[in-house]
Amino acid sequence: MADRVFRVETEWLDLPALAVAFSRRLHDAGVPSSAEDSATFARALTLVRPIARRRLYWTARAVFVSDQSQVRTFDRVFADVFGSLGDSRARREPAADDLHATLAQADERPDSERDAEPARERAPGKAGAHEAAQTRAPAPRGERKPSTEREVPVALVPSDEEVLRGKRFDAFEPDELARLYRLMSRLEVAPPLRRMRRARRDRHGERINLRRTLRGSLRTGGDPVRLARRRRRIVRRRMVLLCDISGSMEPYARAYLQFLTSAASGQMVRGRSEAFVFATRLTRVTRALASRNPERAIQRAAAAVPDWSSGTKIGASLKTFNDRYGRRGMARGAVIVILSDGWELHSPKLVGREMGRLARLAYRIVWVNPRMAAGGFSPRTGGMAAALAHCDALVSGHSLAALDEVVEAIAAPRGSELGAPPAFEPEPDEEPWASATPVQGSSVAMPSGYGPSRGIAGAIPGARLAANSGGHR
Repeated sequence: MADRVFRVETEWLDLPALAVAFSRRLHDAGVPSSAEDSATFARALTLVRPIARRRLYWTARAVFVSDQSQVRTFDRVFADVFGSLGDSRARREPAADDLHATLAQADERPDSERDAEPARERAPGKAGAHEAAQTRAPAPRGERKPSTEREVPVALVPSDEEVLRGKRFDAFEPDELARLYRLMSRLEVAPPLRRMRRARRDRHGERINLRRTLRGSLRTGGDPVRLARRRRRIVRRRMVLLCDISGSMEPYARAYLQFLTSAASGQMVRGRSEAFVFATRLTRVTRALASRNPERAIQRAAAAVPDWSSGTKIGASLKTFNDRYGRRGMARGAVIVILSDGWELHSPKLVGREMGRLARLAYRIVWVNPRMAAGGFSPRTGGMAAALAHCDALVSGHSLAALDEVVEAIAAPRGSELGAPPAFEPEPDEEPWASATPVQGSSVAMPSGYGPSRGIAGAIPGARLAANSGGHR
């Protein structure tokens, strides 16, 4: 009788390694799977106990199969790894089978042996209960075999989303740019809050609305029974985005236009955001980007810009914005985001002067420079060095992962050190200009009304003497 008693031993498996290996088999067979799917399958096995092969089948199928055309390939891989369930029984609904497997406590025998078993032996009798109790009884401590665990080396392959997040925008392919907007739409751009001067009705407001209270007292004979209160409105600050679309920024222009589209259509700033692009002139593209179709919005914005991929006039563009939009209220108390590499074709002094005007109006200025990702970056270009003193944050937006820093810099309050620009002192020139102060014996005095810029007589001392001797005729 003792020879007929068999025992069941539990083998502990490394669930992450098992999930990754199974995901790898599915990926090689043609079923798309990622590292995130492997982690989800491993967590599902900890929540749903795979006490039956059929329950394991439906758990794995719910995680890895996303289309009906993948079912046949998944069934073939599952049969190779865990064993076959049969075509008719594997495709049934899992609810009744899971309930039966839970009550039967993991009957792992093949389907052919379980179906061939007589019905009287499967009936819940005394003998069957006694044998089931002996079957479920744990083995003696002396006869328990040590668990043999071995590590399985599995190659982890990053998903497509992880590859796109770490890839530079200037290295994107056209098909990757099409998938970029779906990932950018997950960014939650939320500027800081602002208390407005206007108030709204609020039952628990901190101030009493005297006019509404007196008007309501007319219903009660002049006695103000109910006090009407109000509270100052709290809204998100306006966000203004200025994107550089010059020739030096062409590799990043399309990705930044998608960022402008997703940021302007976000729930936090919808209706309180403005978008501009500039190269040699400033163009407002807020209405062009206001579309549900991102591809159509970018096409409309590109068609509205006459100077795409041309020169760069940052100072003139900022002056146009300050004169037409900034001083009229658009930049007052707003968060200004400038996406540019800072290369200016004309005078950097104009950039510094207009950035100073903008800084006096705006709440915070965030400058996004994709050149910061390069090693040894230093803001020494003329436009960038002139604008650096008026920027509250200088961050790099060269990739999708780097845009997280941009979102954090936009949401940071005034005075925050997040993304603060580095301290920069311009290097002295190797050959400084000579002083304009006259030195004794170095020049000849000129008559009143003449200067060094009056033709050749102002450049050559001999010519000046000849001009003086000739006098005025």
